[in-house]
Amino acid sequence: MSRSFDRLLGAVAATVVIALLLVAPAAAAPPANDTFGGATAISALPYSATLDTTQATTDAADTSANACGAPVTEASVWYSFTPTAATGVSVDVSGSSYSAGVIVVTGSPGNFQLVNCNEGSLVFSATAGVTYYLLAFDDTPGPPNGGTLQINVSEVQLPEVAVTVNPTGGVTPKAGVITASGTFTCTNTNAALIFVTVTQSAGRFTISGSTNLDADPCDGQPHPWSAEVTGDDGRFAGGKASVDAFMLACITNTCLTDEVIQTVHLRAKQND
Repeated sequence: MSRSFDRLLGAVAATVVIALLLVAPAAAAPPANDTFGGATAISALPYSATLDTTQATTDAADTSANACGAPVTEASVWYSFTPTAATGVSVDVSGSSYSAGVIVVTGSPGNFQLVNCNEGSLVFSATAGVTYYLLAFDDTPGPPNGGTLQINVSEVQLPEVAVTVNPTGGVTPKAGVITASGTFTCTNTNAALIFVTVTQSAGRFTISGSTNLDADPCDGQPHPWSAEVTGDDGRFAGGKASVDAFMLACITNTCLTDEVIQTVHLRAKQND
């Protein structure tokens, strides 16, 4: 084989290699907000974005933020939001092409304070001027990691709760059952409960009992509640008792509470 032919083959081979290099796709890079330092700043709500997270990574900052104990924080990306006024904030990643979770923290890596976390979506109460960091991640162990992240951040009205206890109540002397009552008010909630605990001194002993009831409807108007409470370790009697009414109202995985502790004067019910 001639030397000129060898040179020709070498030239052809070099041309093919160059051509392959030119058409070969560039290596995919992680998203710009892959790390805490590159968090995407959300300037106004509502905010919505779609992002390819297949090349996103996880690091020590993610681990530091994961105080809620998610199985993994794969393919994670960061967002930040600083509200100018106090508000409720909803973060929803349930429309992603993979099982996604959200962690909300304040502070910085190594000194994070957990605000809330959940799979799919969550709600949290935001204070004006505080920067909140949102970590969206793939919560399923093992490859493949990530996919198409769909994140929606919007304002939401948080639940409002208020409960009262009436200063008088009834007692059935034979059964020793107390009837306590009051009012409740709630809004913007899909679940609300009132936990009623009664304690009464009986010489050197204290009799206690508790029950709970649904607070419904939650329409922003005051409504009466009434509960019968039986002592766990004795029978209640006429006189004074302490009634603790603790109300809980939740939306998504965020709950607000109100509590009233009232000294109640108990009167014997007639025809008992």
